[in-house]
Amino acid sequence: MSDTPSRTVKSATFEFLRARGMTTVFGNPGSTELSFLRDWPADFRYVLGLQEGVVVGMADGYAQATGGAAFVNLHSAAGVGNALGAIFTAYRNQTPLVITAGQQARSLLPWRPFLGATAAAEFPKPYVKWSSEPARPQDVPVAIAQAYNIAMQKPWGPAFVSVPSDDWDVAAEPVLPQTKSQALGPDPIPLRALAEALARSKRAAIVIGAAVDRDGAYDLAIELAETLTAAVWAAPMISRRTFPEDHALFAGFLPSSPDQVSATLAAYDLVLVLGAPIFTYHVPGRFTLPSAGIPVFQITDDPEAAAWAPLGTSILATPRLALETLLTLVPRSQREPPAPRTPSPRVAPADPMSGEYVMQAIAEARGGSSIVLEEAPSHRDHLQRYLPTRRGDEYYAMASGGLGFALPASVGVALARPGKRVIAVLGDGSVMYAIQALWTAAQHKLPLCVVVLNNGGYGAMRAFSKRYNTGPLPGVDVAGLDFVALARGHGCDGRRIERAADLPAALTQAMTTEGPVVLEVLVSQATTRLN
Repeated sequence: MSDTPSRTVKSATFEFLRARGMTTVFGNPGSTELSFLRDWPADFRYVLGLQEGVVVGMADGYAQATGGAAFVNLHSAAGVGNALGAIFTAYRNQTPLVITAGQQARSLLPWRPFLGATAAAEFPKPYVKWSSEPARPQDVPVAIAQAYNIAMQKPWGPAFVSVPSDDWDVAAEPVLPQTKSQALGPDPIPLRALAEALARSKRAAIVIGAAVDRDGAYDLAIELAETLTAAVWAAPMISRRTFPEDHALFAGFLPSSPDQVSATLAAYDLVLVLGAPIFTYHVPGRFTLPSAGIPVFQITDDPEAAAWAPLGTSILATPRLALETLLTLVPRSQREPPAPRTPSPRVAPADPMSGEYVMQAIAEARGGSSIVLEEAPSHRDHLQRYLPTRRGDEYYAMASGGLGFALPASVGVALARPGKRVIAVLGDGSVMYAIQALWTAAQHKLPLCVVVLNNGGYGAMRAFSKRYNTGPLPGVDVAGLDFVALARGHGCDGRRIERAADLPAALTQAMTTEGPVVLEVLVSQATTRLN
């Protein structure tokens, strides 16, 4: 008779993942993952990333694009350490991830072994919602199921399980199917108070955030804005676009300064913040709306955001349920619509190219069903004015400020959305934080166009230097990088664009080429407004 149990920790885990549709695994393997990888199931796809931050970034994009949790397999404490920046970004993005990491064999742990993680479950805190190293091997499948359930509870986020390498072959019981509600209904009393305040308001504004799109409430938000004839602003530092930017009610993007936010919203007599904090700031200042007598209401699925909202009324609920109920309570407004946005003037080609011109060219070449990921801080203002988003779930950025998200996330989005053209718009500094993601894109022949805006350094730092009058700074110039050679070295096609006249044709070709293409575009060093 065989000594192998009929059901092991590994088989029970794969059964659970299969039942949850999590048959794509993102990983970078090592010796502590050998038992997990042995006899790999034919119906599972293993997506290899060449660095652990890239692995988590790919999973982040994949989970956001599918609307479900992604499974990540890292290598020991060193792998988790390499991935921590990306885990921080996933936490701020509120992306559902189940992250596992190999631990050294249990029998060796008392001896501080090579690859052993001390207090493994503590290492990724506080940037995971939950973390565990099970006390017994047979508890691993239940811990992974619990990590999944917690990751998928609103607000979404990553959860972590450390698995000793000799646990996978131990006998285990199956994890029984479970149904967990992810929606949270609003308290009717403050929601009615909000509806009454909206009915009295003469000049209401809506500030809209990423949670609206994550919760599938995009169309409901449009319906509410049209019912109220309210101006709609995008929340500061927004990571998802959740309102069509060519809509007559769209007013623009709020800056990330408390003083500027207050000055912008002082024109209204009520502000409703949907699916966003009040507010995400990047520079110091003072938020003055409540002291000016302008009421601020918030609908959020994030208890922490609700708890620290300054002097506002917070309603804890998932956006879809809250909006469905609110729409039954508010009458259709007879207000005059707000003044439309002034359209941005068309940019003529000139050398060196401006960020505005490049974004305009991408907008004209992109086609109707492409998805944009952005990590070009010094050109974000240009993107917001010249590369508009018109539908839900077609734009992703990082909510954290930590660079290294957009390139691997674009790979994850492309894997999740076969047939969609994915466009990653990156600064020359940003792309180097996760350049290894190009290799995975090439291996999977993904329809990915990577536009590298090369201004020879960290343009955002130049902008901050100018804003705060610091004078010249060290460490902001990045010279000598050959992005075409880097692209080709990772198996991608690459081309350098130095003249504005050559950009439209290069973009058109890149949008139709099979497999990933990197376009290095030389742009001027002119600074932009920092959002």
